[in-house]
Amino acid sequence: MRAFGFDTYTHPLREVDIAEPTVGDHDVLIQVAAAGVNQLDEMIRTGKFKAILPYKTPVTLGHDVAGTVIGVGRAVRRFTPGDQVYARPRDHRIGTFAERIAIDESDVAHSPATVTQAEAASLPLVALTAWQALVERGAVKAGDRVLIHAGAGGVGTIAIQLAKHLGAHVATTVSGANADFARELGADIVIDYRTQDFEQELSGYDVVLDSLGGENLARSLRVLKPGGKAIGISGPPTPAFAKSAGLNALLRWAFFGLSRGVRRQARKLGVAYEFLFMRASGDHLRTIADLVDQGSIRPIVGATFSFAQTPDALASLGKSGYRGKAVITVP
Repeated sequence: MRAFGFDTYTHPLREVDIAEPTVGDHDVLIQVAAAGVNQLDEMIRTGKFKAILPYKTPVTLGHDVAGTVIGVGRAVRRFTPGDQVYARPRDHRIGTFAERIAIDESDVAHSPATVTQAEAASLPLVALTAWQALVERGAVKAGDRVLIHAGAGGVGTIAIQLAKHLGAHVATTVSGANADFARELGADIVIDYRTQDFEQELSGYDVVLDSLGGENLARSLRVLKPGGKAIGISGPPTPAFAKSAGLNALLRWAFFGLSRGVRRQARKLGVAYEFLFMRASGDHLRTIADLVDQGSIRPIVGATFSFAQTPDALASLGKSGYRGKAVITVP
């Protein structure tokens, strides 16, 4: 079976021939029609997430999929062959840059009926991230003020729309060229990060969703109102995350040191900082599919690549200036 993966950390992505998936009792076997491309794929390839996700090489990459069910395990009741589905397979079971993949049924949902398979494949990881950040962690409600950084990116485009659906007042940071696009998504205030300082323009926010980390995260804490919360998806990871993920004591101490500065600053300001590493959830994807079909969220596909161009798609991340997600279509 054709797939794309790597043999050694930092080595280039390449086409490989792998065995057909093994279908367990609770698994859904999917013929891949399209696969989304995420920064997480590149972080895994380069070893940046090796401490959190220690994959044994060789690794087939890919965290988003849309396609057709072609087989099910004997305990599966929710899906049947012929169903159109989408998913973000759980960690250590990734591998959507392939012709077929077996995924635990609890990670799978029926695709939104109103979008293409490429559009469906663009959603799982970023939509789950936005949902878990804004709904679960941020508890965003009508009237809240929410700042979403990188509003033209994969997570940002979905998070803006979700925050507006929840009734929030939304600010976002983008380049000037994407300002009108961000407003079309629903942003109430658009900050051009190249010419404006969001810290000087904004204050009194309830929630910040930060995908950049570093100094941007530190400055984001200062636009929160007392009791507000910054949710980081780029890091630094916290000891609380390490504990919830079941990581060892050494990593807990490492994350304690990495996040000590931002946690201390948050305490001084009377706000909170949490690190989010999204998790797979078919239940959340079912809710998201309903929002898509209702017109509350529309997927943003900025670029498509053929299956043979999968290495090019991964290399394009952060370099090509497209909006939303890149998607690979599989013949």
